[in-house]
Amino acid sequence: MATSAASPRPLPRATALTRPGFVVPLGLGLLAALSVLLRVSVMDAGLWVDEGLSIGIADRPLLDIPGVLRQDGSPPLYYMLLHVWIGVTGRSEPLLHTLSLIFAVLTIPVAYALVRTLISVRAGWIAAALFATNPFLTQYAQEARMYSLVVLLSLVTCAAFVAAFALRPSRRWTVGFALAQTTLLYTHNWGLFLGAGLAAGFALLLWLSEDRGKLLREGLLAAGLIALAYAPWLPTLVFQALHTGAPWARPPDFAALREAPSELLGVTGQFVLLLGAGAGLAALAQRRSGESRAALALGVAGVLAIAVPWLISAVSPAFATRYLAVAVGPLLLVAALGLSRAGRLGLAALALVVALWAANRPPTVKSNVSDVAANVVPSLAAGDLVISTQPEQVPVLDYYLGEVGGLQYATLTGGLTELGVTDWRDGVDRLEETSVARDLDPLLDAVRPGERVALIAPDFSILSRWKAPWSSLIRSRSLAWEDRMRSDSRFRVVTIEPPIAVSRPHEVRATIFVRQSLDSPAVSARRRGLNTLPAGAFSSR
Repeated sequence: MATSAASPRPLPRATALTRPGFVVPLGLGLLAALSVLLRVSVMDAGLWVDEGLSIGIADRPLLDIPGVLRQDGSPPLYYMLLHVWIGVTGRSEPLLHTLSLIFAVLTIPVAYALVRTLISVRAGWIAAALFATNPFLTQYAQEARMYSLVVLLSLVTCAAFVAAFALRPSRRWTVGFALAQTTLLYTHNWGLFLGAGLAAGFALLLWLSEDRGKLLREGLLAAGLIALAYAPWLPTLVFQALHTGAPWARPPDFAALREAPSELLGVTGQFVLLLGAGAGLAALAQRRSGESRAALALGVAGVLAIAVPWLISAVSPAFATRYLAVAVGPLLLVAALGLSRAGRLGLAALALVVALWAANRPPTVKSNVSDVAANVVPSLAAGDLVISTQPEQVPVLDYYLGEVGGLQYATLTGGLTELGVTDWRDGVDRLEETSVARDLDPLLDAVRPGERVALIAPDFSILSRWKAPWSSLIRSRSLAWEDRMRSDSRFRVVTIEPPIAVSRPHEVRATIFVRQSLDSPAVSARRRGLNTLPAGAFSSR
């Protein structure tokens, strides 16, 4: 019996393996596996102060989070997502970091899909490889903060922007851009700076456009949608700008601006990336195509997302390298476009950049709070008082000392009932009003004989880090409070942890005092002018 001529023949195995339906999932899976391998090396590293704030805010009831952020200075989206995540997975360090890891890994397929659709398959794979190994993402994929989510959203925002206004103009892309930009604004306030950069890029595209009327209408539609969706948060944003800000920051110098690219792209990787992508972008600039205009607009947006906050911080300090997560999306998209148009040089540069980035390792220690807490927990019991002279350290201290039930907490402004949220409102003004007599002495008077006080203060051996308005007050008050407790004959030092200070960022030192009874030998000796403590019991500052 004859077979039908229409019957399909099975593909040879080698041919089937090269079909996109197999290659794409395999390639993206391999990149995702590489990304995860690079980004789990410090998943169990101790939490630092900002991560403690994340957990403390996320521990609030979900619908209370937007309101409580009037005290903090951030938008609510990440904290609300973290709240849901904690409810499902728990509060261990690796699980807290896993949410950020998920956002980082998602940049890989998202970058491939968007860039492939808008530019080319080669550009899509290059973009996926860059996002899979970028060292900034490697570091913040392992922190319980919003920065990997910010990178993901900046990628989507910038890709939708160039699609809507340079490469694939359509109402769908316009609405998608507005949605992505609004989501970014609800995740981090520096999304405003990326928005400013994109506005400048749009003005450039409008100037180069052959149909300015249509482009202007689409731009106004996107701006209107963003304004409408973001309007509910504006009153809180204005309040935060007036009352919270970043009192811990100093005006950035030019070195901070010069070093920003190396923080985002790696110290050596940035130069290789510039060489390879620059060659492709130079060739692309001669074509006067939609791709060249898109690269120009994204380049402007990426540069301004760094330069604008640096300039503004000269007047109102708020500059922090981690906030530059908003610039990673446009910079890597421009790099992917340039490398894809640089031929063999682009592929060689990509291979070298990926190798350099893969060798990069994030800090293995972000803070010593977890170690200090573990060592002082045996010294503490219910009813003891923990005084943190750096108010923003309280949430992370509570996280690690929580196993000791019934501890009392205080900071420079007095006793605390809310441990998860730091009140930054007019913080410098409130700190200036504090004093030993008004705020510390009542706390010490309430301590009963036998109870202990853990005085936890920053390590001030890195003096250059403590010159901002907030930080300098923390330093002066901390030293005054510690001197007061050491001179109080009612208290005796029993533990100092760590015994020797370590000059690293975000380090703390705990001094444990015990309240003595009035007739104890130590108190009697001090009244006679004698010092019963061994020489060297206190460290010098």
